This record gives sequence, structure tokens and C-alpha cells, in this order.
Amino acid sequence: MPAAERRLGTLARVKILVIGSGGREHAIIRRLAADHPAPELHAAPGNPGIAQLATTHDVAVGDLDGQVRLAGELQPDLVVIGPEAPLVAGAADCLREAGQTVFGPSAAAAHLEGSKSWAKEIMAAAGVPTAASVTVTALDQLGAGLDRVNPLGDVPFVVKADGLAAGKGVVVTADRDAAITHAEAVLAAGGQVVLEEFLDGPEVSLFCVSDGTRVVPLAPAQDFKRALDGDEGPNTGGMGAYSPLPWAPEGLTEEVLDKVARPTIAELAERGIPFVGVLYCGLALTSRGLRVVEFNARFGDPETQVVLERLTSPFAPLLLAAARGELAEDTELTWSEEAAVTVVLACAGYPAAVRTGDPITGLETCEALGAHVIHAGTAVVDDALVSAGGRVLSVVATGADLEQARSRALAATEQIVLEGSHHRTDIARRAASGALGTS
Repeated sequence: MPAAERRLGTLARVKILVIGSGGREHAIIRRLAADHPAPELHAAPGNPGIAQLATTHDVAVGDLDGQVRLAGELQPDLVVIGPEAPLVAGAADCLREAGQTVFGPSAAAAHLEGSKSWAKEIMAAAGVPTAASVTVTALDQLGAGLDRVNPLGDVPFVVKADGLAAGKGVVVTADRDAAITHAEAVLAAGGQVVLEEFLDGPEVSLFCVSDGTRVVPLAPAQDFKRALDGDEGPNTGGMGAYSPLPWAPEGLTEEVLDKVARPTIAELAERGIPFVGVLYCGLALTSRGLRVVEFNARFGDPETQVVLERLTSPFAPLLLAAARGELAEDTELTWSEEAAVTVVLACAGYPAAVRTGDPITGLETCEALGAHVIHAGTAVVDDALVSAGGRVLSVVATGADLEQARSRALAATEQIVLEGSHHRTDIARRAASGALGTS
């Protein structure tokens, strides 16, 4: 029996409720369904893809009272909260107060994602390496702030909205006027702005499962934020991802645990804010060493699709152990040797003004090519599958190496018909060819 199964143990059939309606939640449910024995799965509200694997319930992601009522009716062994918005709003707190076992941080802990400036404070206190930054609250502070984080006139400028922005609140530009325009728009909307120094080097996403004290890492992945091939175009919530990272330096995961994840979890615990759930570490491997780009308080999308595709250890026992405060830090998860690549299919207009309601066909042909389709922004209207969000589908494929996996994912994506849709064709291309750290 693998070490992970010895340490995590096996479970009698359990009942799990997953909160969310996107691609991340579909990927989580798909992986939970692969456990032996498979849990009884419920989702609120779910989506058409999730409905093929779980019983869905018409409770909105933002309806915290409705989630508490539903959990009271279902009496699940575990509630998993997927999206960031309900976490920041206190969904985990409400459910725990109602006696539920929850995988997901409290509102206080999720503030790590809800406020980039507070996350910087935590990192400073914990000694976590990150980009130099300035928080700006007024228009007359912008010029001096940019000069402070770009003292030698270095570009590009990095301007972030200090709050939840679904991955689209960041502008990275060599145009100072464009940087100021974005910052002005955030301030005009009543928000704060975080100005940062630009971090060179490849980026890495590492999910770390925590029970508030102990930390267990998953496999690293890399995602692609820009909308267009060649890392061109505006930032998005993510247009694709791959795992493993053949170019990653040896010992990277342990370095992240030692320098980033464990100190952050310890600092939060010291403040009386235990973090129970997934600490998403967005990292840059710069010429000056490891740096944190951002923290999120949940599984990332689309990285979850490829990371969980490669996970061969039992998944439900891992989440339950964390939720119960019983995680063993020496847990050794097991992973498939195959590579996994996902390509996101976005609707017309994404990430700006998106168009929804267009019919989607070709999924059966896609799956016949050896890939599977994760639903992210879909709905069923008059028995037809239609687009219902910016990022509509995520096509996932595996292979003996990255080249085979990406070829399968792209071939399958091209079978899907959605008028006006677009996707990147270069996900994992450079990594597959042996280049270091980028698409």
C-alpha cells in the first residue's frame, strides 16, 4: 500500500457537499468521484458538467444562509468551499458555527486573498520573500508610489487592485500612463491600489493544504494569465495550465514550504487566525531567488484541473484530515508519471464584455479523442448546452510527456464549436520543447 494511503487511511463512504459552480469545483468533484469508495457527492449550485457526477442544489454561491440550510438538510461529512468570494464573505464561519466540518478558511484567514496589502503585512511579519510594494489610497500618491517601486525607471509597472478581482485586477505594462489609468480607475471605484516592483523569471503555482498548523504540498503547476498566444493581450482568470514542470529546480517544493507556506501558516496561527484549507502560493523564480507574487485562499483555476488529474492518492481523506485538524505533515502524496495539460475555451469578448447564451457542440467528439471537458461557464437552456460565463470550458488531456498531452488537449479543443470563442494554442509549448519556465 502506498505511503499516502497508509497515512491518510481509507474511508467508509462519506457524503461531501461542494460549494461552487465553476471549473475548479467540477475538477474537485471529478477527482473526489475517482476515490474508492466514491463519496456521495452534492454541489451547490453546480453546473451541467458537475450534474453528471453529483446531485446539484439550487443554492447560489453567495447565499450563505441557504448553504447553511442545505448542509443542515444533507448532514454531509464534509463541506468544501471552492470560490474565493464566499470564503471572504464568511461562508466557512457560518457553516462551522452550524456544526459542519468545513474545508476552507475563515473570513479572517481568507483576507489573505481579499486584501493584497494585508497579505504583504503578513509576509513581512513572517519573513516571506516577496516583491517590494506600496499601497496607494489617493490619486496624488500614484506618481511617487510608482517611482518608489521602480526607482531606476525599470519597467514594466505592476498595478494591482487591492481586493478580489477574479484574476483580472492586475495590469503589467511598460506604459506609465496606462499604469496610472488603471490605478485611477481602481481608486475611482472606491478601492485601494497596490503598486509592486516587477518580478522577472518564470512563475509557479503551488497549492498547500493546511489544517491550521501543518502543511502538505500538492504538485507544482504553471498557468497562463494573458489572453493571447505569446503572452500577449490582457490579463485573464487563466487560459491554460500544465503539470509537472520539467524545468523546475530540484528541491523547489521544499523551499516553498520552508520559506513561504509554513512561515505564513505559523504567522496566521500566532495571530489567532488558523488557516484551514488551501493556501495557493503564486511564485516567481527570479534572478534574485524565490519571491511570492500573490496568495489565494483556495484552489486555483485552471491549475486545479491539471494538478488533480495527476493526483493518485485518496483525495477525500486528505481534505477531511485538514478540515478536522488531523493532517500529518509527513504525508507523502502519490502522483501519476504522466503529464497533464489544460486549454481554456473562452467566449466571444472575454475578458472584456463577454457574450453568453451561444450554443456549444462537439463535446462528445472532444472526449472521443482522449481528453475530458471541465465545465466552467455553461448552462442548459431548452435542453441545449450554452455559454454562461467568460471562461466556458477547460479541456484536459494527459500524455507520456507534455508534448503528447498538449497535442491531445489542443486537438480536442478544436472539435468544440462555440461561435466567437477563442483559446491559446501555445499552452506548455516551450516547456515541452525543453525551454525553461515559460509557455
